[in-house]
Amino acid sequence: MASNPFDLSGKVAIVTGTSRGLGQYMGRALARAGADLVITARKRESLRDFQKEIESLGRRAVPVELDVRDHGSIQRMAQEAATAYGKIDILVNNAGCNVRKPAVDVSWDDWNLVLDTNLRGTFFVAQAIAKTMIPHKYGRIINIGSVTCVAGYAGLGPYCASRGGVRQLTMSLADDWGPHGITVNCLAPGWFKTAQNAVLYDNAEWVAYLCDRIPLKRPGQPHDLDGAVVFLASDASEYITGQTLLVDGGISTGATKAMIAKK
Repeated sequence: MASNPFDLSGKVAIVTGTSRGLGQYMGRALARAGADLVITARKRESLRDFQKEIESLGRRAVPVELDVRDHGSIQRMAQEAATAYGKIDILVNNAGCNVRKPAVDVSWDDWNLVLDTNLRGTFFVAQAIAKTMIPHKYGRIINIGSVTCVAGYAGLGPYCASRGGVRQLTMSLADDWGPHGITVNCLAPGWFKTAQNAVLYDNAEWVAYLCDRIPLKRPGQPHDLDGAVVFLASDASEYITGQTLLVDGGISTGATKAMIAKK
């Protein structure tokens, strides 16, 4: 093992869904640790500013178009990434979406959108990149889940199903690809403010309720994921695979004052 097992110098990382949000924060963390990047979004032009930012850190950033609901797009992304660098060491499988509705209002198309993006897309992106990792006998695949990998919430039926599936998929792929030197883990953020859920944080009463349920008494901040994503991407985690790492301030413990008071 290197003297600094968290050093990603010389590594190449793909981070999907980097036009905004947590994908960009995780990309920055990997770049600061020394990795060069492949960054993806459905429209390449939406990546220009982030590409410049990564390059200002002294790292390369190759922008590639990717629609995870399109198998052909996934194959083209994998080929373009491999051609750009000659290898891929790390995949952060971040691209995802959500539809918030009461379960009785979820449509057939709502279900397909969320499951096709979050679960089917995660699998086929991982598959495409694993094929490039296997000949090198090395890889770090980080599937992005959420606290809904282990907990259910009203109004999030398709999303919870997709994230629970990502957790199970992670364990299966870890078993499948471990003999090839590839680790597969799930990084599961708790309640972080993103473009998808920003409207919730406009409600001060809801934020207070949320914070009461979190042992650390605050929602996640994007930098709270930095250490976890670098750890799972690095050789510091070389004997960890098939695991789900919750970065949730403790909300998954379920041990809140409000709940205790009701007993």
